[in-house]
Amino acid sequence: MKLDFYLKWTATAFICVGALLISLNIYPVGPVVSLCGTALWLAVSVMWKEKSLILVNSVVLIIYTVGLVTKLC
Repeated sequence: MKLDFYLKWTATAFICVGALLISLNIYPVGPVVSLCGTALWLAVSVMWKEKSLILVNSVVLIIYTVGLVTKLC
């Protein structure tokens, strides 16, 4: 199987676990896990050259980063 197959399923698992942790109010672990999953999905999006996925994952990555910096500083 190709690399993108493993990356997309790893990213999906990270995002699901991150969403669970966020819903349980476990900070900053939840957003960090979700950020990692989003970064992996961004990598897959770039591999696929899928502009809509690149855009949405870039925006979500920025949102998670700003949220983490705001929360931790």
